[in-house]
Amino acid sequence: MPDEQTRFDASAEIDFVIIGSGAAGGIIARELSVAGFRVVVLEQGPYMKEPDFEHDELKYMRGRAITNDYKRQPNTFRRTEKEKAKVQPAVIYGRQVGGGTVHFTGNYWRFHEIDFIERTRWGAIAGTGFDDWPITYAELEPYYTKTEWELGVSGLAGASPFDPPRSRPYPLPPLPIKSSGVLAEQGALRLGWHAFPAPMAIISKPYRGRQACLHCGFCEYFGCEVRAKSSTLATVIREAEATGLCEIRANSCVRKIETDKAGRVTGVIYFDGDGGEQFQKARAVVLCANGVETPRLLLMSKSNLFPQGLANSSGKVGRYLMFNGHASASALFEHPLNEFKSVAVSRVIHDFYDSDPKRGFYGGGGIDTRFDVYPIGFALRNLPLDAPRWGAEYKSMLREYYTRSLRALGHTTSLPVETNSVSLDPDVKDSWGLPAARITYKDHAEDMKTMKFFQARCRELLDAAGARKIWYRPVAGQSLGFHLLGTCRMGNDPNSSVIDKYHRAHDVPNLFICDGSSFVTSGRGQPTCTIQALAFRAAEHIIRMAKNGEIKSAL
Repeated sequence: MPDEQTRFDASAEIDFVIIGSGAAGGIIARELSVAGFRVVVLEQGPYMKEPDFEHDELKYMRGRAITNDYKRQPNTFRRTEKEKAKVQPAVIYGRQVGGGTVHFTGNYWRFHEIDFIERTRWGAIAGTGFDDWPITYAELEPYYTKTEWELGVSGLAGASPFDPPRSRPYPLPPLPIKSSGVLAEQGALRLGWHAFPAPMAIISKPYRGRQACLHCGFCEYFGCEVRAKSSTLATVIREAEATGLCEIRANSCVRKIETDKAGRVTGVIYFDGDGGEQFQKARAVVLCANGVETPRLLLMSKSNLFPQGLANSSGKVGRYLMFNGHASASALFEHPLNEFKSVAVSRVIHDFYDSDPKRGFYGGGGIDTRFDVYPIGFALRNLPLDAPRWGAEYKSMLREYYTRSLRALGHTTSLPVETNSVSLDPDVKDSWGLPAARITYKDHAEDMKTMKFFQARCRELLDAAGARKIWYRPVAGQSLGFHLLGTCRMGNDPNSSVIDKYHRAHDVPNLFICDGSSFVTSGRGQPTCTIQALAFRAAEHIIRMAKNGEIKSAL
């Protein structure tokens, strides 16, 4: 934690409380504090710095060192609303200052123009809330550019024939190509596809006082000890604190957003690191907790004025949960690949990004080649299904396969289904005595077809790349979400959405919501770039409203 951290008097009213310090919260904290506003950021996890991060697979993968701990924060899961939800891991998200940007892979592509206007292009899809966004790619493009340059993104503009228009190239060249990238290029060339350098939120060269990637191989699920990963922890949060107007309060679990009799936010009630209950007054609240914790908090903040939950007159808070689909195939190659080194991904394929009526179903996505597993996890669950599980042959396969394997992974669309939701479990509580998040999720039939289509393309790519052996697990319905999207969707109609196109709650004029919950559709995986572009845009409009007197405190 910084030696000279700003500290506000807890009894004083500040301008903004931001709940969550991840992809969106960190950006909005910097923008508001740079603009001269007093900001307190409440983060439920600890404040970890680079010297605190370790290359410990058991601690980080099994011990949940920097992601949500299911022992302290259990969740429940069911396929349909008719079922009794069972306690089981159903969502994964970052739980420390910097949120998911600390431990994510760094894959960082923009959404395309089609992602914002799919309902107009394809029409209604039965059983879904499929809709256009209230903004277009063209409106968001300047903020995509700002995001890439402010945080530091490595890539090659124009390398993909499917790239959307951009006003500026990437600030940094692509990271070095890996064996998996070379094989992706070879396979794609034989199939007539187009593999291009993966845009990564990991710097390939020194940038703004930060060190370039050391290629250690510990990206996904791990924090970067040299600040090469462009997390909010390594970038905008430090800049927010440097203003002297932003206080980061770690280990602060918010239990309720308070409102007055007029329905305006007055502040937040939270548990501090010692378990004591505190209240922070604020002129406005910006909720950036993630696509599960954000609706959960709104539902817990119900009152006589908001009996269905705060900002929920539409009944849409927690609805339309989207995970993004995933489908993959793995392969063994003749020569050592040593994919355990460096970043997870160096090449991406977007030939199937858009939906195509010729496929007979809605859906699209991207494919990358990667090796994002560590030795213990690989030994336990990543060998072929017919591999022995012990003995000399098992050990021999581990030695051969670990250095010669990779997988092709499809990242796909996920339709907004109203019954896919986050709600409050009536029986299960967390360590603070608060209702656990209950996840209801069943992939739409079109999503299942899309995942199967992409798994077939992954197998096709690996075969064209010269794989000696290919294996895969059949596509099954998802029960664990990494991308938590859509549960407080934006829109122009207060009856069918939670926030307007400026991220302001329709029901509460001094409450703003910006994270994956804002999404109307899922895109094709890799939502972080879009979340952060939306955050820069939201911050600009919040500042405008505040300076124009449009955001007034409840007092």
